Amino acid sequence: RYKNLSVSFWNSYWMLPSDVCGMNCFWEAAFRYNYMKTQPSEKMHLAVVACGERLEETVTMLRSAIIFSIKPLQFHIFAEDQLHESFKDVLDDFPYEGKVNYTLYPITFPTESAAEWKKLFKPCASQRLFLPLILKNVDSLLYVDTDILFLRPVDDIWAFLGKFNSTQIAAMAPEHEEPRIGWYNRFARHPYYGATGINSGVMLMNMTRIRRKYFKNDMTAVRLQWGEILMPLLKKYKLNITWGDQDLLNIMFFHNPESLYVFPCQWNYRPDHCIYGSNCKEAEEEGIFILHGNRGVYHDDKQPTFRAIYEAIKNYSFGDDLIHSLLQPLELELGKTMHTYCGRVYKVFIKQLTKSIRDLYARRSKGR
Repeated sequence: RYKNLSVSFWNSYWMLPSDVCGMNCFWEAAFRYNYMKTQPSEKMHLAVVACGERLEETVTMLRSAIIFSIKPLQFHIFAEDQLHESFKDVLDDFPYEGKVNYTLYPITFPTESAAEWKKLFKPCASQRLFLPLILKNVDSLLYVDTDILFLRPVDDIWAFLGKFNSTQIAAMAPEHEEPRIGWYNRFARHPYYGATGINSGVMLMNMTRIRRKYFKNDMTAVRLQWGEILMPLLKKYKLNITWGDQDLLNIMFFHNPESLYVFPCQWNYRPDHCIYGSNCKEAEEEGIFILHGNRGVYHDDKQPTFRAIYEAIKNYSFGDDLIHSLLQPLELELGKTMHTYCGRVYKVFIKQLTKSIRDLYARRSKGR
C-alpha cells in the first residue's frame, strides 16, 4: 500500500516584510507529507484549508474534483496537525489512476499575530490570504472552501486563467446577484467590490502576478505588495468587518478593481441563489458548475437539495457506474425536495452533472 508514499521531512522557511511581522520573521512549515504517484508535466493546483470538524467535508470536495477532472491535480491541503494522519489514511486509499498528488501542510500564521489571524471569522479561514507567500513556487492556484462540490471538471474553471487580461490577478464570483437581498450593499461598514461584493469561497489566482503587484490602498499613498498590505488592513478594519478574510479581499479589490476577473454565479452557486427564488440566470440556462454549501446546508435539513448532492458524492464508490450509482438515485432524492424553493428548481442541480457524466464516459470510450 505504501510503496509509492514518500514522506519528506524538511524545514521550509519563508519571510514576510517587516511591516507585517513587526520584524523579519521566519515561518516553519515542517513535516510536509508529499504523496507522489505521478509526475505530470502540467498540473492544476487546488488548495483547501481544513480545521475542526471539516475532514469529511474536505474529502468529499476532493472526491468531486477527482471524479470529473481531466488534467492531473495537485492538492495543497492546509490542516491542523491532528487531522494530518486522518487525511493520509483516507487519501492513500483513493484510486487516483495516476493523476493526483497531494501535500499536507500545517496551519501557519505570522508569528507575532498568529492568534489574531486565527480567530478572524472562523479558525484558520484567513490562512488562504497567505497562500501566495507560502506556495512560492506555485504559479497559479484554485482555492476553494471545504464546502465546495465540483459538478464539472476543475479544468473548466482553471481555463479562466487564460482569459485574464494583463491587469487581472484573481477571479471570484459576486456575493449576490440580487441587490435587494445583498449583504454588503445593505450592511457593510467598509469598502467592497462592485455592486454587491465578491464571495471568496472559490478563488482562482495567478499567484505570480499577486506576488509582483503593488496595490493601491486607503492607508498610504505608497502602493503595497501582498505581504505588506494584509496586517495594516486588518488593523484598520478589524472592528468593521464581519466575514473576516473575505471582507479584506473585498476592500483590496475595491481599490484595485482592474485586478479582478468576475466569473458568473454558476461557478459559485450558494443557497442564496435559490432560497428566496431563483436568481442565478446562468445556472437556469446551463446548470450549476460548482456548488457551494455554505450556511452548513450539507449537514442539516434546511436545504435538502444541497444535502442530497453532498450525500450522493460522499457515498459514491470510485469505479461504480456513475449513472446507476450516483445520478439516478440522486434524481429520486431531489424529487423529494420540491417543497423547498431550491427543490423547485432541482433540475439546475443535475443539468451540468448529467452532462459531466456523459462527457466522462465519452472520453473513456475514445481512450479505449
